[in-house]
Amino acid sequence: MGLYAPESLSGAYLLFMTPRFTLPTRTAQSAIGLALAALIAGSWMGIHVFGMFIFELTLANLPFALALAAVQCWLSVGVFIISHDAMHGSLVPGKPKVNSAIGAVLLALYAGFGWKTLRDAHFTHHKLAGHAGDPDFDENNPRSFLRWYGTFFKRYFGWKSLLFVHTVVGIYWLVIGIPMAQIFLLYGAPALLSSLQLFYFGTFRPHRHLGDSETAAFADKHNTRSDRFGTLASLATCFHFGYHLEHHRRPDVPWWALPGARKAGIGIEVSAEQQAKTGQEVAA
Repeated sequence: MGLYAPESLSGAYLLFMTPRFTLPTRTAQSAIGLALAALIAGSWMGIHVFGMFIFELTLANLPFALALAAVQCWLSVGVFIISHDAMHGSLVPGKPKVNSAIGAVLLALYAGFGWKTLRDAHFTHHKLAGHAGDPDFDENNPRSFLRWYGTFFKRYFGWKSLLFVHTVVGIYWLVIGIPMAQIFLLYGAPALLSSLQLFYFGTFRPHRHLGDSETAAFADKHNTRSDRFGTLASLATCFHFGYHLEHHRRPDVPWWALPGARKAGIGIEVSAEQQAKTGQEVAA
């Protein structure tokens, strides 16, 4: 019926009411998405240029450099999330070529990733979420963070990405003469740590299997769950990608609108027991 259904309502009501969340007009969504993308990607690139070509690392300014690296790690997550929105066409709705161009450039700059390869893999993830064949999932280690991350890393960081990163590092170190410690702190570490951050909050936590029988079951075929973080914590951890059930149910919603989708009830979880009970109530 397309109406808002708050979490306090009964299971019967939830099963027969589809929460509605309306996005802005395409023009407004594009304007917001592009403005935020420019802010995030521009800041990310600005810090990179400053950190590599202007800043000079010393013991005295090491605390500042560490803080800069932490910000750069977070912005790196944001750059990937922007590319992710481009995959789904939610960055600039109705403009597939614009989405592809922006996503391809950002993924290449992020770690030499190929746009089509990652986009196809991500669509496969949505199709087979939590099953064998899902490139984001490790069916052999659904509870192990380290083993699953190892599988994740090997699948996505192929030879092209490694060649790209090594080439950039080689040019910075051997040609331009930037100290290796500075390259590692302000380029290598943020890139690696952002991959861990993306994996932990955007893949492992949402799709992992839990041992507790009361919380192990997923809400539906998407085989995912959402974090219960507040808006600020959600933004800080993974640009709202922790609202993962909302994303899988509404992949057309851009990252910045996911808190609104969550408040609208898009991610309401109804357990199998609740569905069975509701079915009995309706039958009666």
